[in-house]
Amino acid sequence: MTGEEGALLVLLLGLFGGILSGIPAMLAIAGVPLITALIASVFGLFDLSFLNFFPGRVWGVMSNRLLMAVPLFVLMGVLLERAQLAERMLGVLGKLTRGSPRGMGLSVLAFSTLIAASTGIIGATVVMLVLISLPAMRQAGIDKRLAAGLICASGTLGQVIPPSIILVLLGDQIGNVYLEAQQAAGNFAPDPVSVGDLFAGALIPGLLLVAIYAVYVALRLGPAPEPRPPREPVPASEILFTFLPPILLILAVLGSILAGVATTTEAAGLGAVGALLMAAQAAKGGRAGRWLIASAGLAALVLVGMGMAGLGRAAPGTLPGLLATGAAALIAAGTLMAALRTWRAGLLQGALTDTVRISGMVFGIVVAASLLSLVFRGFGGDHLVEELMASLPGGGMTAIFLVMAVIFLLGFILEAVEIIYIVVPLLGPPILGTDISPVWFAILIAMNLQTSFLTPPFGFALFYFRSVAPPDITTLDTYRGVVPFVLLQLVALGVLVALPELATWLPQAIFR
Repeated sequence: MTGEEGALLVLLLGLFGGILSGIPAMLAIAGVPLITALIASVFGLFDLSFLNFFPGRVWGVMSNRLLMAVPLFVLMGVLLERAQLAERMLGVLGKLTRGSPRGMGLSVLAFSTLIAASTGIIGATVVMLVLISLPAMRQAGIDKRLAAGLICASGTLGQVIPPSIILVLLGDQIGNVYLEAQQAAGNFAPDPVSVGDLFAGALIPGLLLVAIYAVYVALRLGPAPEPRPPREPVPASEILFTFLPPILLILAVLGSILAGVATTTEAAGLGAVGALLMAAQAAKGGRAGRWLIASAGLAALVLVGMGMAGLGRAAPGTLPGLLATGAAALIAAGTLMAALRTWRAGLLQGALTDTVRISGMVFGIVVAASLLSLVFRGFGGDHLVEELMASLPGGGMTAIFLVMAVIFLLGFILEAVEIIYIVVPLLGPPILGTDISPVWFAILIAMNLQTSFLTPPFGFALFYFRSVAPPDITTLDTYRGVVPFVLLQLVALGVLVALPELATWLPQAIFR
């Protein structure tokens, strides 16, 4: 073993030791490589001039317009969660199921799928499901372990069902690493990989995972015992006005990206504004304000629909142009009214605070991981990984299985964001330098990262569940409850490995 290889081993061991010690992950990811590089430089094993590239990398993160979508999507999710829209949706579903164990379990899964596409914030979703759905599920006779596993698994669907913050971060990393790897392999004009490609690629696998969950829940649970409670009438208007706004918001955000009407960052801004309007509608206030906010939302949907229909931009001075200008003014007025309304209700202040906190954590890890990647390359780690991948029997598929195994094991001790910014830059180039589809590879990673939220001891969904779960549901009950869903996630991952077209067909049909 050479000195550089020994330093790399110390770096990796120190990195995991620092993370497991309990200090903030950002400090461990940045501090351990820096200290290792400084000590190694004393023995002539590291050239400190490599660190001169670090300010440029930080500036690249700060000036990356794609990453601007992260706080906007976070704000969208936090606003929807704080507006208590989920409580009303699950309440309507509970009335419709009338206490059926199977119906209640499938309702929670369907509700979680809709919320996943709306928020994508793990902590808020899991806690909300525990507080709202767990009592109803247990009242319907669902076993506490199955209820715990279903809540934890359903609460993490937002990481793979677009629009997803994880997919935005993966799109940034996969796009950059794929471009560099292809150029290093001699392909100087590779097709770019966008977040829109990943959103389209994750749609079918994400729904496949939901379908696998649904089959499992339907087989585990039976119909309601007789006699069933009398059905509580649910007005059609209540169903319509409860579910239609979030569905329209999802279609507007995701559809504008897939239709090429808006970039990911623009669509995230649209989602944040739409969530603000929906939160304002749920807040207390005068009727005049509600009509203005509703009109602004309708105007935004009309403009997005015109763009998705391919009607293009209206020329200034023409009637369509004047109508578009009027609609923009209406949207601006409605947004200001919504901001004032949510501020008075105390919603906006907390949402902004949570957005800054969550976004700061994400970007702190992004910046720290860029230093880790730089030091790793300074020790020649990229060449070692490339040689290791090339020496594996079986070619590219063996390398993919190795990376998937590493990600699965790291999921026991690291968070998804940390895994993305550690694994993709370090292990991704040898794979992305081949003819393997980068979209398929990215969706494989996203599906694999689902397990990191459910695997003990550091599965974050488990932490959030235990923080609000009743005392009679023990930690061991929670662990046993999530085991079948981890296995189901691995089944879905295996199906995606066997059928890459599940991830590649829709992006090619839309964008090619």
